[in-house]
Amino acid sequence: MGALVYKTREACISYLKGLAMWTVLNVLRRWFPVNWPKIENRIRLFLMKRNIAIVWPMRNLDRDRIITCHDPSWDYIRISNLELCAYEILHNDVAGDVAELGVFKGDFARKINEAFPEKKLYLFDTFEGFDQRDVAIETDRKIDTPDKSFPGSNVDLVMGKMPHPQNVRIQKGYFPDTTTDVEETSFCFVSLDVDLYQPTIEGLKYFYPRLSKGGYIFIHDFHSRYFPGCGIAVREFIKANNVAYVPLSDQGGSVIIVKA
Repeated sequence: MGALVYKTREACISYLKGLAMWTVLNVLRRWFPVNWPKIENRIRLFLMKRNIAIVWPMRNLDRDRIITCHDPSWDYIRISNLELCAYEILHNDVAGDVAELGVFKGDFARKINEAFPEKKLYLFDTFEGFDQRDVAIETDRKIDTPDKSFPGSNVDLVMGKMPHPQNVRIQKGYFPDTTTDVEETSFCFVSLDVDLYQPTIEGLKYFYPRLSKGGYIFIHDFHSRYFPGCGIAVREFIKANNVAYVPLSDQGGSVIIVKA
């Protein structure tokens, strides 16, 4: 009975903490609409470093993290799962390099580079936003994608964030045209974050056959309401190739594919 009372009390305290945090954050969002993004990041970092957050960090892990997950980002789940999968890859000595298709400003690529300090990291992107050929396919397939530009990336910005830039290979241009010099490469970890239907399906077709046994592919925005083409592409691929996947409860509703 005592254990039950303790668990009930802990659950109530956790619920009240979450309710209080949401209330405070919503009030601040209304009071400071212009400066809210910066305020939000600082609050999130403060909470995460003290194990107080909307998502509770893993406090019962039997080892130290190989990368820091205390990042001023709301996507703790995505970063935490990257760390867990990276640990499994390194612990099991899974062969291959790492890659990201769809780099944008390099924030997740920085975490990949941090998690795999000894591995070569290939970064595939136009570094100029969405390619209009891919946007045209969204239109032809009548996929309702609100944002059809996505500017703001450049190579210098991305490289300036890399903790191990000597291991980074920039593959700038239209995918899969940018794969000609890496055709013989195998991969142990790949992040696909290209949002649209065509680059997602092309990324899966290219990387899955080159994924080592025990390797992982993260596909961001699988459940996103903003980029439905991504989910359509992934479902088509997994059905055609009989591939299993695991959904994540991160911001974009990512999925993970593992090579068995």
